[in-house]
Order: sequence, then C-alpha cells, then structure tokens
Amino acid sequence: MYRRLLTALVVAAAVAAIGFAVAVGASARGDVLAEIRSATARFHSIEQARAAGYVPFYVCAEEPGVGAMGQHFVNFDLVADPAIDRRHPEALVYEPKPGGGYRLVAIEWVRVGPREATPPTVLGVDLRYVDAPNRYGIEPGFYQRHLWLYERNPLGAFEDWNPRVSCGDEGDGGG
Repeated sequence: MYRRLLTALVVAAAVAAIGFAVAVGASARGDVLAEIRSATARFHSIEQARAAGYVPFYVCAEEPGVGAMGQHFVNFDLVADPAIDRRHPEALVYEPKPGGGYRLVAIEWVRVGPREATPPTVLGVDLRYVDAPNRYGIEPGFYQRHLWLYERNPLGAFEDWNPRVSCGDEGDGGG
C-alpha cells in the first residue's frame, strides 16, 4: 500500500516537473520570438527594409501544389558575414499584394558556402543546406532557415513553403 502511494507521488511530481519545464520552455520561446518581432517589425514597411540595405532578390519563389515562400529581399552585407544572428536575418520574405506592394510574411537566415560537417543553427534548429545548382543561382550552395513570423504556416513555423502564401502572377512557377 505504501509502495503504491509512494509510486503515485513520484509520478505526480514527475508530471508536475515536466509541465513546469514545458511552460518555462514555451515562455522562453515566446520571449525570443517577441525579441525577433521587435527587431524586425519595422520591415513591414518596404521603405524601411530598403533603407536598412535589403534589396529584391530573384523572383517570388513558389512550389506548385505545396505553396510559396514569397519575394525575398536580401541584405548582402549580412549574407557576407558568416555569423547567424537571430535579430538580424539575412533575408526578409514578402507576399506580393494584389494591385501592388508587399506584405511581410517571414524572415530567413542564410549562410553561403560549402556544406559543413555540423550545420549552423538558429533558435536551436539546424539550417537546411541547398546544393548547387539551385534555382537561385547561388554557388557553391547555401544554408537557410525560414521563420514564418508574420504569417501562420500550417506546415510548421520553420518550413520552406507556406500554402497560405501566394506569388500571384509574379512567381517562378517552381523554379
């Protein structure tokens, strides 16, 4: 009888500890996302993005049947620096709006170079490697990771393609 009670108390304590850890982890993630939103919120204005050195790159990227990334605006000074800084993404991703203009939907971290034994990370997530040749013409290849910070992505916050985003008639048709 005492053994069952002791077992029940240990299990209850473990469940409470796990719940607390999950809540603290969610809170910490929320704080980091709030920090990134604060650092990038001004880029809802395409004029602010241009003033900060972001320029259009490629065309609006889409993958028929999966979704789109959008139109990338890249800061090549940040790309030239191999450091990955969560507050300073190398690319901003915009969805073209019907009738003109853009809506900020995501940010992207990028490191150009050969594949490494250990991929770089951001927010505890590995960046994905895109080999050359690729639709963007980037040699020798590059690491990248999107964060759908301003448009929910049902495929996941760090996925490349978002079925809720469209290029309209400005897309690359899948590269």
